[in-house]
Amino acid sequence: MLGFVPPLPQQPGRPPSSGHMIVCGDDALGRRLAVELRFIYGERVTLLLPPGRDGNNPETPLTQRGRAAALFGRMSAAMNRAGNGNGATGGSGDTNAGVEAVRIMEAPEPSDDVLEEAGIDQAAALALVYDDDERNIRAALTARRLNPRLRLVIRLYNRKLGQHLEELLDQAAAVALPGIDPALLDASTTVLSDADTAAPALAATALTGSSKIIQAEGLLLRAAERPPPRPGERADPGLCTLALLSSTTNDPAGAEGSDSSGDEAPQLLPDERAVADAAGRGTVVLEAISRADPARPATRMGGRGAPLAQIFSRRLRWSALGFALAALALVVASLLTTEDTALHSAYLTVLDLLGMNDPAEGASPARQIIQILSGIAGLLLLPLLIAAVLEAFGTLRTASSLRRPPRGLGGHVVLLGLGKIGTRVLVRLRELDIPVVVVEEDPEARGIPLARSLHVPTVIGDVTQEGVLEAAKIYRARALLALTSIDTTNLEAALYARSVKPDLRVALRLYDDEFATAVYRTLRTAHPQALTRSRSVSHLAAPAFAGAMMGRQVLGAVPVERKVMLFAALEVAGHPQLEGHTVEQAFRAGAWRVLAIDATPPADRNPDLAALPPFDPEGDTAPPPSGLVWDLHPGYVLRAQDRVVIAATRRGLAELLRRQRSAVPGR
Repeated sequence: MLGFVPPLPQQPGRPPSSGHMIVCGDDALGRRLAVELRFIYGERVTLLLPPGRDGNNPETPLTQRGRAAALFGRMSAAMNRAGNGNGATGGSGDTNAGVEAVRIMEAPEPSDDVLEEAGIDQAAALALVYDDDERNIRAALTARRLNPRLRLVIRLYNRKLGQHLEELLDQAAAVALPGIDPALLDASTTVLSDADTAAPALAATALTGSSKIIQAEGLLLRAAERPPPRPGERADPGLCTLALLSSTTNDPAGAEGSDSSGDEAPQLLPDERAVADAAGRGTVVLEAISRADPARPATRMGGRGAPLAQIFSRRLRWSALGFALAALALVVASLLTTEDTALHSAYLTVLDLLGMNDPAEGASPARQIIQILSGIAGLLLLPLLIAAVLEAFGTLRTASSLRRPPRGLGGHVVLLGLGKIGTRVLVRLRELDIPVVVVEEDPEARGIPLARSLHVPTVIGDVTQEGVLEAAKIYRARALLALTSIDTTNLEAALYARSVKPDLRVALRLYDDEFATAVYRTLRTAHPQALTRSRSVSHLAAPAFAGAMMGRQVLGAVPVERKVMLFAALEVAGHPQLEGHTVEQAFRAGAWRVLAIDATPPADRNPDLAALPPFDPEGDTAPPPSGLVWDLHPGYVLRAQDRVVIAATRRGLAELLRRQRSAVPGR
């Protein structure tokens, strides 16, 4: 239940001033992004929604406008409670004081007239996060024509198309504004994929002690989750401790991990005293940094070839083995009863099996008996050969069909749903060489061709029907990832899987926070020793989209239970809490921490830290060295020309960007 939704106030015809943000979307990501910009960054936001109900959740009684209003109401109430209480981060209260409520507009398409009514000519940034790639591309071209200076953030599932579109729109901005600053042009267009942003975190959720990987200038930041240490043991702190988990030695399941968990909630970016006082708690630590290789393709399950076990059935293989043993016995018998050589005895036996030898009329009785037995055995050869030919043709005919889960499979991950998110998670799991069994109801789903090409065992059926999860060998699986777009389906699959295997590791994709909290508490009470986590794709992806709208590059988002920690690249200039301070002084517990400094001269820096430096992996030339320095001295003084990589909470990053915005004149 979402509760009572108050009527929305009359919205003004145009935004009262310039510099606002426009968000256009038709699902949860658009609403989450508007919340992130309004309540975390304190920006003025215009949210453009299609009229009617959410197409992805047609069962909900609320329209798109009603769901957005309910979400804003819950967030505003939470911010008011945080402002009246003693906040963990110092109690700054609502960070959007003086900012009017989100302006909600309804329109079926972001046309010229609609965008002009939303004030696109005076807007600072526009986010196009519709679920349809074509609609986002069409709106992006229109927006770039109406306002060449506009910062665009576009949601696209097709990564290759996104790269070309980003270049095209930046080129259009450069042509329309010949004197534009190249630094502004780098942040002019950003193409992101919510599936790519959330897939690594969702895949890592299924693995115990898994690592969350963030890439920066060809290097990998590995945030590893460490389970609570056993009595008498001490957890390895790694390079630094990024978070303290809610799970403890006596309570491995932990709390639900949200802001409402109170003292049991995970602590992001704790100081040394908090880490020392948290003995027995699980941690997320920054491990050794390694160089990233060019992305290797996801591996197939079962290898590239077609082994005999896949071509011929077990019964046929046993029959062929029996026939071969019988032929060998006949050869041995002929060798023992005659004075022939082994080669000649084998030759005569083969002729007798094939019915090509002359009758042994003048031979010894033993030779005649062996010939009769060879003829009988030869009669069995014909049906065996026919069966082998038929099975081979059948295997070739079904080579492009989906594999069934093989017998004896165990220790795998059962993945429910092969939509946009499930497909990306499948690729990630196979890149890690983790065995997967997929369950999908729609045989024409987006990810079915990928599962077929990777030879991933797939079960076609409704997961809520009896026998479907059993066909996926759920009783021998290590984890269940329920990633369908329907909350109730994910919950039903998780409950049934737990009834089959009580200690199964379960991760659910749920949208509503209150529903996720209730689900967690119920499952935790029923199965206290099993690990249950809920993940929201929009909750994981919204911070990266919001950072891009603020003109900053978010390298990645790491989920810490039901909170999110961000890794971002920032210029020190314009940040008074960083510039002129040492690395140790710049650290603020629960807000941000400097992890690395880019020592490359500003003129030679790579604007996209998340991209691999260009080099030929097949050639003899070694990859260029990274300019990022990770082993920082606590007394190093941050200079204005430095670029740093930081780990930050959502509010911490928002505070950094708000301080910079207020320090820059003319904003």
